[in-house]
Order: sequence, then structure tokens, then C-alpha cells
Amino acid sequence: MRHAPASLRFSALPLAGLVAALSLMAGTAHADATLDKIKQRGKVSIGVLVNGGPFGSIDPANQQLVGWNPELARAVAKGLGVEADLVQVQTATRVQFLQAGKVDLLIASMELNPDRAEILGYAPTPFYRVGGTAAVRKDSGITKWEDLRGKPVCVSQGSSYAKPLANDYGATVQGFKSSSDSLLALKGGNCVAAVHDSTLIHPLLRTNAEWSQYAAPIATELLPAPSVVWTRKGEADTIAAVDKVVQDWHRTGWLIATEKRVGIEPANPLLPELQARFKAATQ
Repeated sequence: MRHAPASLRFSALPLAGLVAALSLMAGTAHADATLDKIKQRGKVSIGVLVNGGPFGSIDPANQQLVGWNPELARAVAKGLGVEADLVQVQTATRVQFLQAGKVDLLIASMELNPDRAEILGYAPTPFYRVGGTAAVRKDSGITKWEDLRGKPVCVSQGSSYAKPLANDYGATVQGFKSSSDSLLALKGGNCVAAVHDSTLIHPLLRTNAEWSQYAAPIATELLPAPSVVWTRKGEADTIAAVDKVVQDWHRTGWLIATEKRVGIEPANPLLPELQARFKAATQ
């Protein structure tokens, strides 16, 4: 199997080195006024991705955003001492929403990679680690990433998985506005695989009877990378405040408890590692 370029292999770093490296990268920012504005208006606007499943969905009873991403967004606001204004964003436009000032932060299933770090700021402490998984028909014969060579593969527009799929595995990548559109294209026979975060694919295949003829047979994840809270470039004060909140989540075990409460399976191995690290730092 061909591997991602070294610059993309964040998960290969030891945990202490990973957090230190991310802190250094995020630390190049300068002072900003965004945190002052958030405090003055008593509210922080956070873009969240809601594409179904435990990581984010809409409660049909009250139309409220629920799940992992919305829970984290509300917890960020609480940690900053302000109210949360949740704004639903799409994969293709989430970065533009942040850059244009339509939201103050992003918690939108958007993992850290060098391209994104070039144009955005972020709180350096990761709150999760996610890689890509391919959903395919059970009778497709696809068992490894190399089997996608020369075949049409569906992704969301703006997905970080598009480049390695095309460059490393020779897939013909087709971008769709949302993960839902991409998955519909898979069911419609427009592609042989749909590649999205494992946290979307696995719950979908495990719990939805409409997907009983589909599986995720490739054992390895594509580009496993840290999940972080995103800011605009150069917002050092906001980054520092948000990072303190995320560290507190790890120290207290809140993230592990929330992961269990919203029904995310399997448990993410990064969370116990970071909880132990930040608890030890206070002793």
C-alpha cells in the first residue's frame, strides 16, 4: 500500500510530539480582536457540520442540532462564558463561512492537514482523530485502496481525501456538494465507492437497513488526522482561549463521557491518551 506524504502523516508522530508540533504551528498567530467581540456580545457563532448519525443530526421533534459536533460547540461556548449560536455549514462552503466572518469558529468534521493550516488558524490541542473510510457494495470485490485505481470514487467537495485518492491510488474522483449527495451517487451506481470520515461511514452501515448491501472492507483509514477547532488565521487570543477549553475537556474526561453518551462506536483511542497526558500535567 502506498502511504501519504510525510507532511500529511500527523498520526505517525508520538502523541507528545504531535501536540507540541501543532502548538508551534498554531503559535505563529498574532493578537486579535475576535475574542473581545465574542465577550462583548456574549455569544460565539460556531459553524457545525450536521450530516446524520451520532456526529451531528437534526432532532425531528424540535429541529435542534444534536450529536457530537453540536455538543462540542455548545461546550466551547460554555467554556468561554458565552452563549452558543450554532450555524449549520456544508463541506464545500465551511471554510468560506469562517473566512468571511459568518462564523467565529468551526467544529465541522474538518481534520488538520497542511493545506488547511496554511489558510486558517486552529486550537492546537486535538479533540479527536479521524481518517477516511470507503463504503462499497459487498459484491464489489474491493478490499484495499489500490483496488480503486481507474475507478470512479465519490467524495464531498473540499474533502482532504480527494488528493490522495487521485494521486496515490489513481482513482477518478468525483466531488459532490455534500456527503449525502455523494452517498446517493454511490447507491445510484455513479461510483464504486464513497469515501468519507470513518465516523460517518461506520455508523451508517451498522445501523441503517437501507445500507445492508454495503460494507467498509478496507481495514486501514485514509489520512488519519487530528480533529481541531478552527479559527481565522492570526487570532492568537481566540486560539489560546479555545485551546484551554479543549484541554479541560481532556483533563476532566468530558470528551470520553460525551462520546459514550451520544453513541459513538467504537471508542476513539486518542481520547484516553490525551486524558492521561493532561491529567498528569496538573499533578
